[in-house]
Amino acid sequence: MAVAVLGGGLQRCCIALALADRGQPVVLFERNKSILSRTAVANEGKIHLGWMYAADPSLSTARMMIEGALAFAPFLRSHLGLPLDAMRTSAPAAYVVHRDSQHTAVEVRHYFAAVYRLLVAAAAGRPDAYFTREVSVAPREWSADERMAAFDPERAVAVFDTPEIAIDPVELARHMIMAVTAHKNIEVRVSHEVVAAADDGAGAVVASRSAHGETRERFDHVVNALWEGRLAVDETAGLRPGRPWLHRLKYGVGFSWPDSLPRPPSATFVSGPFGEVVSYPDLTTYLTWYPSCVRERSSALAPPPWPTNPPEPLHSDIVRGTVGGLAELVRALAPIEADRLEGVWVKGGAIVAWGETDIDDPRSELHKRYEIGVHSKGRYHSVDPGKLTMAPYFAEKCADRIAAMA
Repeated sequence: MAVAVLGGGLQRCCIALALADRGQPVVLFERNKSILSRTAVANEGKIHLGWMYAADPSLSTARMMIEGALAFAPFLRSHLGLPLDAMRTSAPAAYVVHRDSQHTAVEVRHYFAAVYRLLVAAAAGRPDAYFTREVSVAPREWSADERMAAFDPERAVAVFDTPEIAIDPVELARHMIMAVTAHKNIEVRVSHEVVAAADDGAGAVVASRSAHGETRERFDHVVNALWEGRLAVDETAGLRPGRPWLHRLKYGVGFSWPDSLPRPPSATFVSGPFGEVVSYPDLTTYLTWYPSCVRERSSALAPPPWPTNPPEPLHSDIVRGTVGGLAELVRALAPIEADRLEGVWVKGGAIVAWGETDIDDPRSELHKRYEIGVHSKGRYHSVDPGKLTMAPYFAEKCADRIAAMA
């Protein structure tokens, strides 16, 4: 028998590859017409090193993200055959402390010093793991002149250089799709929606629905790595969350930067409901501005079927609000006219995390992302990656757990 892996997003594809490369047959269920077609390609691709979690003074989230980040490129090398520096990555992110930040510049400075110490310890013995980039570099605080040249100094009260980068999610998806669909041990079933799954004592049973009707199949193990549908399927297996959760629909705006204008720096604004700029070397530019890009929230077990590509006039509202909001902070964005951008796209997807309130609440659980990972009930396994950064790390953990039960 095989292992059923539920969902065709990044976490699910990583798990399928980790299992298949261990010689385990895998059946990958995906409700859409293709894998890696929704949230996996509708994000900034940030490979977090822990810098943005100043609201977690325990450093538990930073530790978790560092482990995930240092496992990311080695996973691509191991399972996709890609060299550590093969993927297109963004310019390193500057972290900008907003005037209305939930944490002062002094607090962020102290937090960054603690994260830097964690990075030095974690990177010892594996200096090239983070896409061959040196991560054991202390964050450098910008001078007043540097800050004034790039940002509105009234709003950007401090800026720190970090080595953190983003990976192009579309390019990553392309490599993943080729590896998954070509693997001899992986069967991909698209247009198959899983409606229930459980360990019945004799194995794992999966009920799925397709154009041919509903079927029930038995597997050695089932891995529920669905994104917005994970909690609903967990409930059919008798796994209840036992705590509040929140689904959010978040969009991002992308376009090719006009080559006649100076490029903006990659920048993440902290701490609170702000946004970021991600600049790639091919002029691809990705923007998020929280007030414009987060459009819906739901505490249902499964959120509504939110559209990946927003219709008009919402599309244009998001573009105008995002460009306009960030242009007040980032000087390079000031000449950009949102309504005249060519080839602009807006993509989004659901984000699920523990907590009842959004990140505008300084006490929100969304500021802490360490209670995540692989949870098992017999031969039923549920994987909560928390962030894209953690997908390869938890894939190996899940595959190791299943291999140990053989």
